[in-house]
Amino acid sequence: MNAPRLLHSCLCARASLRRISTSTSLLSGHNRWSKIKHDKAKVDGAKTRQRSNIAKDLTSASKAFGADPTTNTRLAVLIASAKKAGFPKASIDTAIARGQGISSSGAPLENVTLEVMLPHAVAAVIECQTDSKARLLQELREIFKYYGANTTPTTYLFEKKGRIVLESSTEVDEEELLELAIGAGALDIDQDDDGGIVVLTEPSQITVVGEALTRALGLKIERTEFIWDPKDDTKVDVPSPEYAEKLTRFTSKLEEDASVQGIYLNTT
Repeated sequence: MNAPRLLHSCLCARASLRRISTSTSLLSGHNRWSKIKHDKAKVDGAKTRQRSNIAKDLTSASKAFGADPTTNTRLAVLIASAKKAGFPKASIDTAIARGQGISSSGAPLENVTLEVMLPHAVAAVIECQTDSKARLLQELREIFKYYGANTTPTTYLFEKKGRIVLESSTEVDEEELLELAIGAGALDIDQDDDGGIVVLTEPSQITVVGEALTRALGLKIERTEFIWDPKDDTKVDVPSPEYAEKLTRFTSKLEEDASVQGIYLNTT
């Protein structure tokens, strides 16, 4: 079972026209401009998600195995990949520091869990780390308001679980993996989009299960984290492709804030 994944709008160009009739050529130019802006928004969204994923991977590796890349080989590999992708050094340092629970300036970070309900009974839990809770709330409330999200308890619709991502392997038998995982105390296993083995556990068992599987399979842990997994009887269907796109814009906008560490929805 994959933790729900986390599922910019096209701005219409307005020309200042005097009394000019709307010709076919004008409409054609308008449509081309709209398409260019729409395509650019999609590219920008993809870049934002890539930056967010890079930062989260760096933070996770720092948290799990330490902030020193000379002793943390996983972190060293991620730093090299981040630099190759053009990720700024300051952002790399900030992500690594966040994994140690501090800001880039050394100030301690506070964990903040935000709960909101969106239209069509879509519940969201948003996990954040910040050195200024007041500033974070002020910034995110503007996003909530724009997308019609109301602050209200929602965590009761989810279950908190541990999530372990092991490196991908073509040599591991699925039945053997399932047997080992369940025997170690895992709740479920799946595969992510990159081929990594995803294991869900009770929060208190994440370390025990992770260590047991790495010993038995000889695979490295790429990421460990705590997630909010929606309960089966609280999941809702997204009513339309248009609303699915709106939810994507909502989550992408939240991910632009470096304080946001995870966004969990109860959508199917």
